[in-house]
Amino acid sequence: MLPRIAAILLASSTAAAAADGATLMVVEKKANQVGFYTSAGERAAGVAVGETPHEMALSADGRYAYVSDNGVLWMDYEGPGGNTVSVIDIAARKRIGILPLGKFHRPHGIGLDPTSSRAFITSENPDRLVLADLDALAVIRDFDNGGADPHMVTFDSRGEWGYVSNTASGTVGAVHAVTGELRTIPVGKGPQGSLLSRDGSKLWVTCRDDNRIDIVDTDAKKVVGSIATGEGVNRVAATPDERLLVYSLQQGESVGIADAAAGKQIAEIALGGAPLSISLSRDGKHAFAGVQDSDQIWIVSVPRRTVVQVIDTPKGAGPDPVMEIGQYMPPNGR
Repeated sequence: MLPRIAAILLASSTAAAAADGATLMVVEKKANQVGFYTSAGERAAGVAVGETPHEMALSADGRYAYVSDNGVLWMDYEGPGGNTVSVIDIAARKRIGILPLGKFHRPHGIGLDPTSSRAFITSENPDRLVLADLDALAVIRDFDNGGADPHMVTFDSRGEWGYVSNTASGTVGAVHAVTGELRTIPVGKGPQGSLLSRDGSKLWVTCRDDNRIDIVDTDAKKVVGSIATGEGVNRVAATPDERLLVYSLQQGESVGIADAAAGKQIAEIALGGAPLSISLSRDGKHAFAGVQDSDQIWIVSVPRRTVVQVIDTPKGAGPDPVMEIGQYMPPNGR
C-alpha cells in the first residue's frame, strides 16, 4: 500500500532530482507518456501511462504522481474515453499502480486530500465527482457535481469540501466529502482551473470565456470579487507569499500576472502558442506553461516578466501540465 498522501496540484514537491538530472515532469498528452526533463531541456526519461493523459497531481512528499488517463484529446470530442488513473513512482521513473474507476470514464482533474489518502477525481462521462482511496486504489463513492462538464477540482485544507469547476454550466460545485451536501456557486462563463488560498478562506477560479478570475468566499460559498485578465484564462497559480497570481491565457497565447491584493492584472508575457496549463517553481520565480500544439514548454521568469527558456519536446508529444520535481535552474542563471 502507498503511504498516506497530502494534497498538492502545484509544483511543491520536495523530491531531489534523480541521477538523470531531471528537474521537470511533463504530461505528454498525445504520446501517452509522462516525460522527465533536465533544466537544460534534455528529455532524460519517459513513463508510459494510459491513453491521452490530461492532468497530474503530485504528493506532498514528492514520491508519487497521479495522472488522469482521460482517453480523449479535447473535452468537446465524442468518445467513451479511459477510466483509470496512473500512479507513478517519481524516483524510480516507473508506473507502479493503476486506479480503476469502473463506470466513470474520461477522468480529468485530480484533487488530493491533505488529511488522508483520498482524492477527488472529476469524471466527464458521466458527469460526476468521484472520491477514491489512493492507498487502496479503489473508488469510495461518487457525487453529484452540480453541473455539466466537470473539469478541475480542488480539495480544501481540512479534507471536507471539494470544489469542482463545471465548465459548460458556469458553476462551481462545492461538495462535502462525507455528507455529499452540494452547494452550487454561480461563477463566470467557462470555469476551468482553481486555486485555494493557504488559509482556505478563498478560492480563485479561472473563468475562461469571461476573461476573468472569480474570487469565491469558501465560508459563504459565493463570489465576492473578480480580477479582469487577458483572453482565455484557464489555470492559475500563486507565488509563495500569495502576492501574485500567475495564470495561463489560452486565447491570448501568453502568461498573465496579477496583483492579488489589488485585484488587477499587472503584466502579460507573450508566448509562441496557446498554453493549456501553468505551474510555478517552489520559490515562485519561474512559471512553466505547456503549449501542446507546438510541442513546447515555455518558461517565464516571474520577477523579470520575460521568457527565459523554451524546451522542445519530441514531435507529437503534446505537452500539457509541467511540474517541478527537482530544483529548476534556468540557463545562464536567468
